[in-house]
Amino acid sequence: MTGFDFDTIVRTAPYLFKVGLAFTLKLTVLSTVGAIILGTLLAMMRLSSNRVLSGAAGTYVNLMRALPLILIIFWFYFLVPYIVGWVTQAGRPIAVGGFTSALITFILFEAAYFCEIMRAGIQSIPSGQAGAGYALGLNYWQVMGKIVLPQAFRNMTPLLLTQMIVVFQDTSLVYVLSLTDFLGAANNVAQRDGRLVEMFVFAAVVYFIISYTASRLVKVVERRMAIAR
Repeated sequence: MTGFDFDTIVRTAPYLFKVGLAFTLKLTVLSTVGAIILGTLLAMMRLSSNRVLSGAAGTYVNLMRALPLILIIFWFYFLVPYIVGWVTQAGRPIAVGGFTSALITFILFEAAYFCEIMRAGIQSIPSGQAGAGYALGLNYWQVMGKIVLPQAFRNMTPLLLTQMIVVFQDTSLVYVLSLTDFLGAANNVAQRDGRLVEMFVFAAVVYFIISYTASRLVKVVERRMAIAR
């Protein structure tokens, strides 16, 4: 440790946290919210009695879960500008930016995992409750929105938060697109100052502290929910 340059970490910490970590947390939160919304819709489709909807959702989920995330990141980074150009009939690729491409990728990819979490949550609600809602004259969407989904979200909160930690860790992959997330910022400093060991050790420590702390908080939430039941 005698050659370990702590001064490099101290000097670059403001940049790493204000630029890199801020980018990572922003991508994590937005991706999680979008993926939960899309994942919930996919879960409802998978549980639908309509075979077309159920089959389409099942195919999407299985496809996304069978492909490496980094491959999908590259696909969408290069394809999204063409897709946007085609949708808007611009006749040429439309630049949407690295952050937007990464956000779309993470929402679409992580939605497959949130779908399975929400599907389990919906199935954990006794069917009698939905039946009682229908007996009161509620339609399908009212039953899901007012009876089933609130309880499903409550039951699945620990798993949703755990998956959010996974999303936080996965965001480090966007550094391959030269985006300045936390790992990307650490890599920029490492390449500039020739301090690869210091920067990557520091990045690993920060990721560990945040992930471990978050996982302990999830355990606390899980225990309190168990007591509340």
